[in-house]
Amino acid sequence: MSNPDHPPAVGVLDQGPELIFPPGFLWGAATAAYQIEGAATEGGRTPSIWDTFSHTEGRVVAGHTGDVACDHYHRMPSDVRLMAELGLKSYRFSVSWPRVQPGGSGPANAAGLDFYRRLVDELLGHGIEPWLTLYHWDLPQPLEDAGGWPARDTAGRFADYAELVADALGDRVTYWTTLNEPWCSAFLGYGSGVHAPGRSDGADAVRAGHHLMLGHGLAVQALRASRPEAQLGITVNLYPVTPASDAPADVDAARRIDALANRFFLDPVLRGSYPTDLAADLREVTDFGHVRDGDLAVISTPLDLVGVNYYSRHVVAAPVEGAEPEPYWRAPSCWPGSEDVRFVTRGVPVTDMNWEIDTPGLTETLRRVHEEYSDLPLYVTENGSAFVDAVVDGQVDDVDRLAYFDAHLRAAHEAINAGVPLRGYFAWSLMDNFEWAWGYTKRFGMVWIDYDSQARIPKSSARWYAEVIRRNGLAAQ
Repeated sequence: MSNPDHPPAVGVLDQGPELIFPPGFLWGAATAAYQIEGAATEGGRTPSIWDTFSHTEGRVVAGHTGDVACDHYHRMPSDVRLMAELGLKSYRFSVSWPRVQPGGSGPANAAGLDFYRRLVDELLGHGIEPWLTLYHWDLPQPLEDAGGWPARDTAGRFADYAELVADALGDRVTYWTTLNEPWCSAFLGYGSGVHAPGRSDGADAVRAGHHLMLGHGLAVQALRASRPEAQLGITVNLYPVTPASDAPADVDAARRIDALANRFFLDPVLRGSYPTDLAADLREVTDFGHVRDGDLAVISTPLDLVGVNYYSRHVVAAPVEGAEPEPYWRAPSCWPGSEDVRFVTRGVPVTDMNWEIDTPGLTETLRRVHEEYSDLPLYVTENGSAFVDAVVDGQVDDVDRLAYFDAHLRAAHEAINAGVPLRGYFAWSLMDNFEWAWGYTKRFGMVWIDYDSQARIPKSSARWYAEVIRRNGLAAQ
């Protein structure tokens, strides 16, 4: 059944030989609760750290908040119909912790769980596999008031919350990821303070990173006990890190950033240990006294899959006097212990986020995880781009985003040909949404959102992606 708010999504790839993906490849799109749901004070929901942060003057561009966002809370059934029209095989969404457990502890909020029950039922009714993320950055404010992720107790509260969600949805949800991008939660939230909760302390950021992973491990154990048949994983944002030259100082700069961006999370989760060089790099920041006996065994509780979010590459060098200030997400405060590292801009094409487009980096990243860390199935759980879009004659022709998706899917196919067990791909994002500290000024969606009328318009990239899914492949170049 077609929704009158948006036309059916149709499109045709160029004719010719095709790059075919494996049978059963899981094609999807992803969103996050605070970015799309709205209804910030409805159904028993109470503030998260992002509600507090976005309502604090000067924290978010133009004072934007997620109070209404895409109004998905009220428009969910029609949004799911749109997903079905696009042919999505899976939908990756996050559960809002303060909607389900408003105080961050205690019993579940029935109205909050009911919303996600209805969402899962709608998805299954349209033949779409639910992919549930437990935490996409919306910590209940009472837990932040008690210390937030730098406090060890938060990890235990997260496991309790996971069990509540599993009890309600575990009979219908197969795929679960615990955390989305713990690097951002730890280092942008507690290191640089440019994300919620807006704290700036290197030691807190490192402790937050550890307790996020401890919470992940405890949640996996709780989920496994409750739903032994579930497919469990974590989603990490990974970057290939390249030295700007062969100079020893540049090579060491790359090593430092790789340790903080990638190995800080991959090693504990998949190897049960922290990198030895990381501890040396951070000796002026922390002595890792927050790591207790048994923590790493919990953190490395066996998984069924790993989710990889990929957007760009880091090219780094030793500092030079008078260098330009770094962008907010590359500022020294985001990287405790690496203040003597400089991020290099190469002059290659960038997205509207000023993130360099580096397609081969996706292949490189997927191969690294598989070849150095694990034979587990991998999923690209986010990949996408922000560009400046415009509605012209009722259509949005986002040719740059379409080209971005096309190139990165070819890179994903190359990884599969190299032996990587890549099982699925989730485009970021299904729809334009609240882009965190950038508010509504950046658009990542395949579907245009008019934030005044809440009308939905599938962009050219959405119609193209629908055809890729239908054919399970791309036209060869």
